[in-house]
Amino acid sequence: MNPYDHGVAERQRVASVVELAQELVRLPSRGGTDAYQPVLNCVESWLSDRALPHRRLYDANAGLVGLLVEVVGGRPGPWWALDACLDTAPFGDEEAWTFSPTAGDVVDDWLRGRGAADSKLAAATFCHIAEDLHRISDRLSGGLSVLLDVDEHTGQFGGALAYLADPQTPRASGVMIGYPGFEEIVVGGRGLWRATLTVHAPAGHSGSSKSVIGAISRAARLVEALDQAQLPGPGSSFPLPAKISVTAISGGSGFSVTPDRVDLNVDVRLTPDFDEAAAAALVSNAVKRVDAEMPGPAPTDVTVVATWPPFQLTPKDEPAAAMLRAAETLGMSLATKTAGPSNIGNLLSAHGVAATAGFGVPYEGLHGTDERARLTELPSVYALYRRTLLDLLEAAPPA
Repeated sequence: MNPYDHGVAERQRVASVVELAQELVRLPSRGGTDAYQPVLNCVESWLSDRALPHRRLYDANAGLVGLLVEVVGGRPGPWWALDACLDTAPFGDEEAWTFSPTAGDVVDDWLRGRGAADSKLAAATFCHIAEDLHRISDRLSGGLSVLLDVDEHTGQFGGALAYLADPQTPRASGVMIGYPGFEEIVVGGRGLWRATLTVHAPAGHSGSSKSVIGAISRAARLVEALDQAQLPGPGSSFPLPAKISVTAISGGSGFSVTPDRVDLNVDVRLTPDFDEAAAAALVSNAVKRVDAEMPGPAPTDVTVVATWPPFQLTPKDEPAAAMLRAAETLGMSLATKTAGPSNIGNLLSAHGVAATAGFGVPYEGLHGTDERARLTELPSVYALYRRTLLDLLEAAPPA
């Protein structure tokens, strides 16, 4: 069902969403690579032209990390939030793309370019929904925050953290994150525990008559031990298993020297049956075994970098329940899903904020080559989020 096919005004609204999304895609905003000011300025100009109340969010170093739109209802009630990031993944090998990563064009009803799917189309959608609701704010209970953040694809989540730390921001009862994907509403995700392991060994000349077990050899044995670790499978209430991966290794240079240090990045995906304490114990035990088998001049260091708990809403928990009610009203058949990758939903959950972490248009090439987002389903996505918020904000009927 395409609920906007019946009205010219509605089609024009969706066309305006696409126009703003095109502008955003044409502004490169790769996390940790490009300046964020141009893409934030673009959105801020759009908000200012429509007199939408908004303000800037800054991190602890006074860096601009997001914009926050706030629609205050005319009656008291809980606040709800929408979130979409304005920074993107890297382009990767630009020679492999069949169009420019900043094309921002529409071909065969697909918006093309980096960020089209994750998540500039969602940002444009949420801006327009905020405008819709601002026009009828006197009929709403509570309020709506729209977080348009950057520093997401760096893994630092500066915008989201600034939102959570801002004393002026009403704490949301729930947040809906605009990650793409049309078949399901994502209501959960595995958590994560990340650490850097520093393996030590004596440095030596590779041609020396003295045999030296280098840090690379010790690190390789540690990778093997971690790869062989036994982790629990899916549980009765959580559909995904725990997982451990060594995602980076660095150390050594040239040919003639065996290095005295190698660093490993270890990423563990958590479930309710395998929490951060279990992850820390597993890695610690593996490190101790390898250090005992292949002694070095110092024990392997374990430096924890980040940890987030898993999260999962039931179909009866808000705001997931309201999204499912809206889908039913619109004649859309949607399932719920718990995702493997971690996301801002984990961060929000760790701060006691319920979150859904994805419902949007179909997509291809997310974080890869030739990213694009299909616009055919955009009217339905727009209608679902708008109807969900009218429900959550208990919109009174017009006088």
